[in-house]
Amino acid sequence: MAQRKPYTALDITVRNAIGIVAMNRPDVHNAFNDAVIAELTRAARDLEKDDAVRAVILAGNGPSFCAGADLNWMKKMAGYGRDENVADAAGLAEMLRTWNELRKPTVARVHGAAYGGGVGLVACCDIAIAAAEATFALSESKLGLIPATISPYVVEAIGARHARRYFLTAERFDAAEAYRIGLVHDIVPIAQLDERVDGILRSLLAAGPQAQVECKALIRAVAGRPIDEAVIADTVERIAAVRASPEGKEGVAAFLGKRSAAWVPEELRKK
Repeated sequence: MAQRKPYTALDITVRNAIGIVAMNRPDVHNAFNDAVIAELTRAARDLEKDDAVRAVILAGNGPSFCAGADLNWMKKMAGYGRDENVADAAGLAEMLRTWNELRKPTVARVHGAAYGGGVGLVACCDIAIAAAEATFALSESKLGLIPATISPYVVEAIGARHARRYFLTAERFDAAEAYRIGLVHDIVPIAQLDERVDGILRSLLAAGPQAQVECKALIRAVAGRPIDEAVIADTVERIAAVRASPEGKEGVAAFLGKRSAAWVPEELRKK
């Protein structure tokens, strides 16, 4: 079997059933280029297939989470024709979709600046925890550009009204504002960031892994749709299938038996 190409822009570890993907170009504030985008896509797919991984953390090494597009990449893009721009943007769009549709739970650990595409990555993750010191910006319009490929995920996270302000002004905003508009779920002092993320991970590991897959599919199926007969019928079918599944039966039996379910790690089990 051919050996997998090593990652050069990412630092990837798996520990205690958690996959940790750290963008690892601190000298350029973890900015994107086509190579980073390709590695982020590959990392998400690799971790999706790894049965030892229950959840995935997305983080950044160095002072920033992710500063958006790399300047040298932008210089190269300035000389592209339409076809090259379409292909280039399609790669970024596919990376974002891959992270957004990852079946396992994802947590963004935002310790520093998240700008442009970095905000898109935050929005693609299921849960986002930020340090109070983190800053954010949808900075594209300052460059005469638009936040196109990240827009479906950012608008879903913050809503159209907030998007109107921050897409148009490209203002920088702090973690408190990111929390207020719904981009992140919680903010803590940076010294407490890992403790807070660990608490989220413990909760994720205590829940049924297949139930989490089904929850993510359920959200995609009902979000933004009118509550009509088709949606109601679909939810009935989904819960009926999950109740009859091995995991569903095990979870209910564990609850009734006042014990931990089989999927719960030993260190989190009821004593």
